[in-house]
Amino acid sequence: MNASVDKVRQVLADLVKAALVSDDGRSLAFREAVGRGLAALRADPPGPDSVRMDGAWTLAIKEAEAPELQPEEGRVNLTLPRGCPFTLDRLVDEGFDVDRAVDDIRKSASTG
Repeated sequence: MNASVDKVRQVLADLVKAALVSDDGRSLAFREAVGRGLAALRADPPGPDSVRMDGAWTLAIKEAEAPELQPEEGRVNLTLPRGCPFTLDRLVDEGFDVDRAVDDIRKSASTG
């Protein structure tokens, strides 16, 4: 996996974790991690052909499904869309709203 995919995957994984955990403090910690990851992506943006967003999304979901995190997940069922709900351009845009993205993930997930 290239470094760009790894950075994008980590941002997406932290977004998913922020959406899934029930504890507001823990969700905030993941949102802050997203902010740091986005800053790193913006400082050195990946080329559009270097990242397959759906692939990074799939890897991010796998990370969020880690057994050690499952006891904290109470917001939604882990039935998330197969395709990444964000484009690379949207993700690295200065106007990207982390809270809205977390809410979008929550709304797009199956709730039962």
